[in-house]
Amino acid sequence: MKKLAVILLITIVQFSFSQSRKVINGSVFSQNLLIPDAEIINLSTERSTTTNANGEFSIAAKINDSILIFHKDYELKGIKISSDDLNTTKIKIEITRKAEELKEVVVHQVNIDWKLDKKWEKEKNHEIAMEKKAKALKNSGVYNGTIENGMDFVKIGKMIFGDLFKGKKEKAENPEAFKEIAAANFDQKFYTETLQLKKEEMEAFLTFCNFDPESKKMLSKNSNNLELMDFLYKKSVEFKKINAPE
Repeated sequence: MKKLAVILLITIVQFSFSQSRKVINGSVFSQNLLIPDAEIINLSTERSTTTNANGEFSIAAKINDSILIFHKDYELKGIKISSDDLNTTKIKIEITRKAEELKEVVVHQVNIDWKLDKKWEKEKNHEIAMEKKAKALKNSGVYNGTIENGMDFVKIGKMIFGDLFKGKKEKAENPEAFKEIAAANFDQKFYTETLQLKKEEMEAFLTFCNFDPESKKMLSKNSNNLELMDFLYKKSVEFKKINAPE
């Protein structure tokens, strides 16, 4: 009976301990270099901190809390706190530097239309002749019924209507803008490992986020990656609840 009571007491103590958070200390590094200014985010408590000049941090956590490590020059890293992490003096987290993408250089063959060039040269010569004529001395007392230098109706049309069409183009909104930005800022691992989404769910999830009016507000106020990441995490919780099997 006494043995059973002791086991029960130990179980209660361990359970109480697992429910309370304690401050854990750690450091972030990459290729043996300590990384300062990395964001350490506890998604379970929505609390965050930043590594100091020595790449060290402290944050409150408990077992199974999800921790994100974010730095603009490194790949996003996510970990779950284990009992070993809570019992160790300092946890060490390694992150990977982002690969530099080289822009593809495409060489196009240019076919010159010499007939078109001659036409352009003729028009250019005509413009030069008109400019010279405009600079010549005028006889202000004689009117011959013509309009000086004529009127270039093509240019006038472009000036009047070109700006109108340009204005309409600038006002057109891209309905897929949020999806494109979310896909460009975070790689597939973020959605499958950090947000715990299936690969085949990614397109449906981004469409789900795109329909939320909050996504348009985030684009209009130029949100940073942390705000965007927080929005995606909250939406992933909603998405999973909606798609959870009954």
